[in-house]
Amino acid sequence: MFFGEFEHTIDSKGRLTIPAKFKEALAGGIVITRGLDGCLWAFTKNEWEKLAQKVAGASIGNQDARQFKRFLFFGASDSIPDRNGRVIIPPKLRAYAGIETDVVVAGAMDKIELWAPQRWEQEQESVIENPELLASHLADLDIL
Repeated sequence: MFFGEFEHTIDSKGRLTIPAKFKEALAGGIVITRGLDGCLWAFTKNEWEKLAQKVAGASIGNQDARQFKRFLFFGASDSIPDRNGRVIIPPKLRAYAGIETDVVVAGAMDKIELWAPQRWEQEQESVIENPELLASHLADLDIL
C-alpha cells in the first residue's frame, strides 16, 4: 500500500527518482499513465494488470468505456527502475500533468499519483476547504 507525500525533481533527462519508501514495491516494474484530476498515475505491474482486467471487461459497445481505455492505455509507459531507483516520465505525460522540474509524489493506496506542485496545492485546498462535502459523498458510496 502506498501512502505519504514527497517532493522530488525531474532531472534534465526526464527521470524521477522514486522515493525510498516506494522503491521496493516498484522494483519489479512501474506503469505510468494519465490520471484523473490532472495528475499522473503510477502502478506496480501487478496493480496495472488488475486495472487492465477490469477495463477489458467493459463493453466495447459503450463509448465511455472505449474512451477511458484510450485515455489510460494510449499514453501509458512501462519501465523497470534503474539501479539508482529512477524512471523516465515521457514528455507527453509530463506535459499532460503540467510537470516540469518539481513533482509531488503522493501515495494513493494501490497507486502513486504524480502532481505538478501548483496542481497538488489546488487539489489539497479543495479538499481542506470543505471536508464535510467530501464526507457526505463518501457516505453515499458507503465508505463512511
